[in-house]
Amino acid sequence: MLHSRDAVSVFDPDLTACAVVARQLDFTEYQEEVPVHSHRKGQLILALFGAVTCQAENDLWIVPPHCGVWIPGGTPHSAKATWNAHLNYLFIEPGAVTLPDHCCTFAISPLIRELIGRLVNENTDYLPGSHAGRLAQVTLDELATMPQQNFNLPVSSHVKIRQMAESLVSHPEDRGTLKDWAKRLALSERSLARLMVKETGLSFGRWRQQLHLIIALRGLASGMSVQNVATELGYESVNAFITMFKKSVGCTPALYFSQRK
Repeated sequence: MLHSRDAVSVFDPDLTACAVVARQLDFTEYQEEVPVHSHRKGQLILALFGAVTCQAENDLWIVPPHCGVWIPGGTPHSAKATWNAHLNYLFIEPGAVTLPDHCCTFAISPLIRELIGRLVNENTDYLPGSHAGRLAQVTLDELATMPQQNFNLPVSSHVKIRQMAESLVSHPEDRGTLKDWAKRLALSERSLARLMVKETGLSFGRWRQQLHLIIALRGLASGMSVQNVATELGYESVNAFITMFKKSVGCTPALYFSQRK
């Protein structure tokens, strides 16, 4: 179920027989968190402005502007939007198009953004051969060609890794080393290093860098300055933060967001 902007009415995508249906949400007047839920239809969450963070499959997923996170049908997930988020949701019936059977983020082309924006205005009972039905089919055809991007953070269900992750998500400025965290978690440094790779597929340093990238993208998309984001993440200088950002996405924060306006 999808809660609308007034937080009173509820939209259930599984009640429509249409293979594809789109809805729009605007959080510019408040911040809202959608609790854990699931539905038969798969869901693409597209951020037009601001950002949304989703939790699914033991991962955290960030959806910065003009990207989308794909959540297959039947996958329990939650979402939290920034105060200025403007989102489009596309719900897709299983089998309507070949998309990954796991969560992922997509780069979204201007064409797909416009198609989904057009479908938002359609009723949920359109006929397959109608104009809306043809728009929906073109949207699916285009979506199947979109490249995936790496905007997720593996969290794991392991109690010690989750304990560390929850602490660092709440206090991203914590610069504790792997040795520090091993001591806090009553593990040897070598054991924690092995456990990190086993549970997340990443080294501790690479995992924390990915965490910082996700928090940075969310903060910058909500309107925070680069200086404030760098401070929130505990970087000694803005240049050190920009270096991390460029290493992760290939360009500076200013260029990244200017390309997506």
